[in-house]
Amino acid sequence: MTEEFNYLRRILLDFDHGVELLGEKTEPVDPGLVELLKSPSKRLSVQFPVKMDNGTLEIFRGYRVQHSKLYEPTKGGIRYSPDVDLSVITALAMDMTLKCRVVDLPFGGAKGGVICNPREMSPDELERMTRRYTFEISSMIGPDSDVPAPDIGTGPKEMGIIFDTYKMFNQKAPDAYAVVTGKPLSLGGCRARLEATAQGGAYVLEEAVKQGCARGLTSLKDATVIVQGFGNVGFHTANILHKDYGCKIIGISDSKGGIYNPKGFSPSDVLKYKTDEKNEKKSVIGYEARNTLAIDEFLTKECDILVPAAKETQIVGSIADDIKTKVILELANGPTTNLADKILFEKDVYLIPDILANTGGVTVSYCEWLQNKEGTQWETDIVNNILREKMTTAYRDLVFTVKSYDVTTREGAYILATSRAIQVIKDRGIFP
Repeated sequence: MTEEFNYLRRILLDFDHGVELLGEKTEPVDPGLVELLKSPSKRLSVQFPVKMDNGTLEIFRGYRVQHSKLYEPTKGGIRYSPDVDLSVITALAMDMTLKCRVVDLPFGGAKGGVICNPREMSPDELERMTRRYTFEISSMIGPDSDVPAPDIGTGPKEMGIIFDTYKMFNQKAPDAYAVVTGKPLSLGGCRARLEATAQGGAYVLEEAVKQGCARGLTSLKDATVIVQGFGNVGFHTANILHKDYGCKIIGISDSKGGIYNPKGFSPSDVLKYKTDEKNEKKSVIGYEARNTLAIDEFLTKECDILVPAAKETQIVGSIADDIKTKVILELANGPTTNLADKILFEKDVYLIPDILANTGGVTVSYCEWLQNKEGTQWETDIVNNILREKMTTAYRDLVFTVKSYDVTTREGAYILATSRAIQVIKDRGIFP
């Protein structure tokens, strides 16, 4: 795997570069401190059996990584995907540490996952696998130690199963509901959680336009948008930008390809088509008989705002020079490679990096965790007000950092995250 496509290597390079830039304005950072901030605190690899519906036994491999315990609990989603491996989960855990520092949440970073294809598993198989995986990582998770959440391939149902499994072994735990976030409302879930990542991204984008940072984009009204990925984050992003801000959604894609219409789509209509029982492929492909676009061609269509909301390593160096957009709002984790970053910066594309743009999910997860600790449930407007305040404050902090250091937005985000993490260590000291 080349360096450009190795997600963990890319994060470490960006982190090292951020430390270097930070040291140019302040005193050089102690190398031991740098290594402490880069190294995962704990990594667990598990193998476990699950009985499938046909009676056979299948062995699954799963992981849970706690990257940093600067704050506890650690926080991070659980991913079900064939692409899961220890390197990716470690990278995502480090990513969570950085996100929590950028948006100033009292969590450390963590991540988990199981190598599987949830689309090829029945609901009963997924439940059995989720319960056994929860049991296998039970030594790590807890309301005050490590709190999972949804990610690719998981959602409220799986989070409810995780809570129930944990509760079976911790009957007397007074705050068991706080062991996991992203749960159904009936189990202490948080209002506005499903659309939180998308809504947080929209708040940041709105603030960037208000401050005149978004390269010639003076209003979101009638701005053309292409959204890559049409899962939970992609759909809600397209829908919020379309309904609440008057954007024109001209491109939508999923794992099977993309569709494009310069006149715009109704995201809710596209979702109805994708989820219709008659649509065996469960894809946006075929909507309005639109021609299918390969991802490379889709990402390089002209638009005002490009939103990668699928998975990591999508905007690569080989296509970056052909990208024709004013703004990239990164709602996926690590969608843009380091090489592509350089090319896009030279093209004067304004990039809002993932470790700020997609922190809406963990921010509202923080709200859910607090509510579970308090034994209450807040109204939607309270949650969204907190989300808006957190996202816009973090964006203003980023802009200040970018101007102070004369760096790119991604460099600024890493400087901001790193400086805050270093300050926590200085304030806590090193044991013993």
